Amino acid sequence: MVMRIVTGLVLALGLAGAALAADFTGRARVLPDQTTVQDTDRGLTLTVGLTQGVPYRVFTLDDPARLIADFREVDWTGLDAARLTRSQGIKDARFGQYRPGWTRMILDLEGPLALGASDLRIDTDTGQAKLQLSLTRTTAADFAARSVAPADPDWGMPAAAQVDPARSRHGGDGKLTVVIDPGHGGVDPGAQRGKWDEKNLMLTFGLELRDALVRTGQVNVVLTREVDDFVPLETRVTIAHEARADLFISLHADALEGGGASGATIYTLAEEASDKASQKLAERHNRADLLAGVDLTGQDDVVAHVLMDLARTDTKPRADRIAAELLDALKANGNPMHSRPLRGAGFSVLKAPDIPSVLLEVGFLSSDRDRANLTNPDWRAKTAGAITAAILDWAIADAAEGQLIRQ
Repeated sequence: MVMRIVTGLVLALGLAGAALAADFTGRARVLPDQTTVQDTDRGLTLTVGLTQGVPYRVFTLDDPARLIADFREVDWTGLDAARLTRSQGIKDARFGQYRPGWTRMILDLEGPLALGASDLRIDTDTGQAKLQLSLTRTTAADFAARSVAPADPDWGMPAAAQVDPARSRHGGDGKLTVVIDPGHGGVDPGAQRGKWDEKNLMLTFGLELRDALVRTGQVNVVLTREVDDFVPLETRVTIAHEARADLFISLHADALEGGGASGATIYTLAEEASDKASQKLAERHNRADLLAGVDLTGQDDVVAHVLMDLARTDTKPRADRIAAELLDALKANGNPMHSRPLRGAGFSVLKAPDIPSVLLEVGFLSSDRDRANLTNPDWRAKTAGAITAAILDWAIADAAEGQLIRQ
């Protein structure tokens, strides 16, 4: 057996093995029985078995300590996270689609473990490959200094869109532009109950809602994702700005321990959450980027707060009105509603100051009744119809108000 070895210094690794890309064909699959973690005196050694070699990159991020490994299209089917968390140095593992053409593995580390060299070994007889990574215990300060995402423009977050506080609203004389945001995606599954993932259910519902809106002939619809990809929170807002959206609706179906909560809830942006439950929910949603391995360093708002406040003076009441329209339409449709269906919290995807934005928790995966509804195509179709009616009613009133303001 002949092994071909590609070695790269992981500290400043770009796309290691790119020179061999011409040799890599088709979609690689993980080999679970050849994927192992071995604890050592100095740290641990991670081996990822693959059906073939693929371009990859590896780096670490801090706060919390994470190892990120990106691969050119790897199918993770069959790999159990528990196989990796047996190590004393790894407390959690996730893997899945990150963006078109790339998949990601994220390991939450128990402490600071510095990356050494990486070896991608390809068996020239079988074509199978093994990526071996060595991690060594180090100080927190050293780990933090080493842990920076590669400065590759192809992987960077898009520049924050400029806010136009004087931007005119939809005038009622053309099609409304609505951005539908199916929550989570790719390596971030969202809530999970049994075989159901929030990311898949919301993508299905988002596509169905898009079709319902388009059928009216009055709405242009843009989705923040149309496949099972991870989309950073800031990118979702940027997509809405680039589409010059008149309305942004983010779709979710959360799960709470104990399963007591049920029914739909509509959130608008608020600096202070309506209650502790809303605050915790927003914190979980806002951690999605971090859990998916996005480097959030320097991602603070870059737009002057005065412009944002000025824009929100106009958009906050409009967001409150679409929330009220959604509540009325869903109740009239017979949808189960949460005991407090209108709430406010600091969700990141609602922070576009010049676009009315709401987050709709269509139901709770932790509720047996809601889960049965969410997985029922007929129920989803009726719910999409109710949301469509609410959006059209809101658009008429919003355009009329805008005309009065301009007079």
